[in-house]
Amino acid sequence: MINFNGNITAEENILTQNRAFLYGDGVFETVKIINNKILFLEDHYFRLMASMRVVRMEIPMNFTMEFFEEQILNLVQEKGISASARARITVFRNDGGLYLPKTNEVSYLINASSLENTLYVLNTAQYEVDLYKDFYVSKQLLSSIKTTNKMINVTGNIFAHENGLANCLLINDTKNVIEGLQGNLFMLTGKKLITPPVSEGCLNGIMRKQILALAKKVEGIEVVEEIISPFDLQKADELFLTNVIMGIQPITKYRKKEFTSNLAHLLMQKLNETISGN
Repeated sequence: MINFNGNITAEENILTQNRAFLYGDGVFETVKIINNKILFLEDHYFRLMASMRVVRMEIPMNFTMEFFEEQILNLVQEKGISASARARITVFRNDGGLYLPKTNEVSYLINASSLENTLYVLNTAQYEVDLYKDFYVSKQLLSSIKTTNKMINVTGNIFAHENGLANCLLINDTKNVIEGLQGNLFMLTGKKLITPPVSEGCLNGIMRKQILALAKKVEGIEVVEEIISPFDLQKADELFLTNVIMGIQPITKYRKKEFTSNLAHLLMQKLNETISGN
């Protein structure tokens, strides 16, 4: 069951002429729903609108934040999973044309699935990462938005699986570390918490924004956006990844270096307190 242009219907094949399928001509947002509420709704909405503008899509007049919210919640309610769910809304240019589209008008598709937990739960299992160096991420605006062209992430996940890794860290075209395959990267060295600036080519993450705000309220922690080199990882005390579905994922090992997760635990606690209103 999916929401296709506002109609909740059975899943069906809509790919034959679909430009997101043929050319990666689409953008998307993945959101988390808890107790029938979309977390960080405003941030997701404005990033989606910005992404559509970047790729020159025509934004429908009715595509307001309230419309965006209603369409997602209608689907999760229909599926009976509104207590805890993830939903993805994909916006793609309408059929027609080759590399040059016939229109900039768009359609959208929403799918949703249930999640086990309502609040975020920190995964404390072993989580080893390494660099993925087969391909590099360009330092450009397209790298900071969520498009349907995620081939680096796909091949990187295959590499991680083949090498017994939980995840890989991506590097940009100047060989700096920018993010994980499924989330933004944070590095704690001493009392300094560092995450790469968006200008380095990392995703302008929604959870990244929340963690930056929460970390700035932690006494004794300096929070900065700075370049991270592969050499810096070896000197870190903590490494963790963030995204809106998992919240915070501590990295336990990078090559021969092992890490603590004290700050990750503290920030996850503060994140859940913020969500629950405590």
